[in-house]
Amino acid sequence: MTPLKIWPGRAYPLGAFWDGAGVNFALFSANATGVELCLYDDFDGANETARIKLTEHTDQVWHVYLPEARPGLRYGYRVYGPYSPYDGHRFNPSKLLIDPYAMAIDGELKWGDAHFGFKLGNSQEDLIINNADSAPFTPKCVVVDRSFDWGDERAPQIPWNKTVIYELHVKGFTAVHPRIPPELRGTYAGLASPASINYLKTLGVTAVELMPVHQCASEKFLIDRGLSNYWGYSSIGFFAPDVRFSASGSLGQQVVEFKAMVKALHREGLEVILDVVYNHTAEGNHLGPTLSFRGIDNASYYKLSPENRRFYTDYTGCGNSPNMINQYVLQMIMDSLRYWVTEMHVDGFRFDLASTLARELHDVNRLGIFFDVIHQDPVISRVKLIAEPWDLGPGGYQVGNFPLLWAEWNGKYRDTVRSFWKSDAGQVKDLAYRLSGSSDLYKSSGRQPYASINFITAHDGFTLNDLVSYNYKHNEANKENSRDGSNDNLSWNCGLEGVTNDQSVKRLRERQRRNFLATLILSQGVPMITMGDEFGRTQNGNNNAYCQDNAISWVNWEKASQNYELLEFTRFLIKFFHEHPVLQRRKFFSGRSMKPSGSKDISWFHPSGREMSNIDWQDNGLRALGARLAGDAISETGERGEKLMDDTLLILLNGHFDQTPFVIPSTNNKKPWLRIFDTVSASVDSEEQRFTGGKVYNMWPRSLALFRIY
Repeated sequence: MTPLKIWPGRAYPLGAFWDGAGVNFALFSANATGVELCLYDDFDGANETARIKLTEHTDQVWHVYLPEARPGLRYGYRVYGPYSPYDGHRFNPSKLLIDPYAMAIDGELKWGDAHFGFKLGNSQEDLIINNADSAPFTPKCVVVDRSFDWGDERAPQIPWNKTVIYELHVKGFTAVHPRIPPELRGTYAGLASPASINYLKTLGVTAVELMPVHQCASEKFLIDRGLSNYWGYSSIGFFAPDVRFSASGSLGQQVVEFKAMVKALHREGLEVILDVVYNHTAEGNHLGPTLSFRGIDNASYYKLSPENRRFYTDYTGCGNSPNMINQYVLQMIMDSLRYWVTEMHVDGFRFDLASTLARELHDVNRLGIFFDVIHQDPVISRVKLIAEPWDLGPGGYQVGNFPLLWAEWNGKYRDTVRSFWKSDAGQVKDLAYRLSGSSDLYKSSGRQPYASINFITAHDGFTLNDLVSYNYKHNEANKENSRDGSNDNLSWNCGLEGVTNDQSVKRLRERQRRNFLATLILSQGVPMITMGDEFGRTQNGNNNAYCQDNAISWVNWEKASQNYELLEFTRFLIKFFHEHPVLQRRKFFSGRSMKPSGSKDISWFHPSGREMSNIDWQDNGLRALGARLAGDAISETGERGEKLMDDTLLILLNGHFDQTPFVIPSTNNKKPWLRIFDTVSASVDSEEQRFTGGKVYNMWPRSLALFRIY
């Protein structure tokens, strides 16, 4: 065998970088005593063909250059150093390690005892080193050719105030779609197919928010149960698109396929937002496997307990948290974000359990290092940034506390709207804040209504259909005796779970679905719909389907045709949103009369027809509310400087379990109101039904009606 040519290489860039002539390999490890680069054959990556000792290290980065290496080469690392858990070190050269900067990963993780750095089953737990070789069972990193013909592709750059987000799972959305070719179902190519894109376009959404597409690893306990981590919130490769969703191959083809998907979506004006998980890794706690970071430099990559460095500080419930104080850990996350924007052309990120990333030492810091760095970055600061503003640590619930540039999943919006339609007492005042953009949360920090990502449901919890159909979670298929998942029992029909043959119950459930969707789309802020909610997708009561890669989680497209009325109602709502600037405000309402119209930009009404008083807002028994949005009092201008004018809208909401008479407010010009829809009916009004101010409009229990001035 001809000896490999080996040159010293350089410390930057980190990862495996092909420059057209050869490949530079660079790996950060501050505490390692030695590093070996292992190369694997071109057939199936099972046989090690070379092991190269890295003799060069600069500024804590180990590096080497192979002038004869090419894209498609499989590789991994073995890292030497002390195995001393009490000191925070868990080096074990018998474990083949995944490059944190790998841009593609080939093969699946084949779980076994060899993946653990310590001997399983001994009385001292993780203190005795395990010398079993993990290489035969570990996925291999792949050198990637980063070139791609983007042509004249352009990012849609949809303004925040005009954005409608659709949260989906790449496989779940496409797995059984009848109009997607079978060989493309469940893949990036399937999501980019004409059938998929046409559905998204006719629905009217402007952005897809993809559940995690970073390479992930299913936990061993799930594999042992015959399950897998379907959602993917268990990242092990922050630069690599998950090979599970590749139709074209695993030796870099998945990268090309992902780019082609983004290009196709952009061509149709759809943005791509990634749900990213930087708050923990797939390696878990001190009893977890050694797959990458732990074996490369445990003490640098992870936040260790100050009382005992054998253990991890865990803010997520997943076993570990990144050490955001370490400059190389922070650099890795920033490099990853920048890579997905510049190389993969994505339009934004939703940060899972984002409070974890803000933690310095122990407390959540609103202006943490991570956010300071993002604000100063010329690439990342220009894309859409969404925080899931909580984690499981002390003080971790941070809704409303993220800095400028950030939007947030508004958990208070979700909870308030659910409680109102459940007919809980004392919700009207809070509901007014949520309908008008949550100024109580975002205005004082200088943010605008679009800082609020409004949602009723998300991947985590009941689907919309199940929210109004089940009183309790039914997670038996997860094989945890239904102990998992939140107590998501906010459904309206207490005591009616399982009732299917009562027509009045059926009609009420259908009305509740319309109530939630209408409230969502008519609220100020950015609406987010979870895949399938627009036509009543069900998970049969499973509110934690993270491990269900099957029909429980996949979109059942037959259901779409069965619930066509709900789908058409949702399409109408989104179309109505796009047509009405009064629903797309970039600034908060003032509540004052606006010149030259003299109308208040927003007015709130009691069912008696009078404007709400301070006493009314304190009435815990009040369960109905009206909001008038003055289309002739928009103080903003359009993107081209034009004065924005719109219809004046009236939204009436009755969350009471009884019928409520509502006196319709009079209009300034004495014109009648034209009813657009009432959620009592599944259809939008086809005939012009007019209602005069001062007359009583009888609202059904739990219903919403929308009007405009005729």
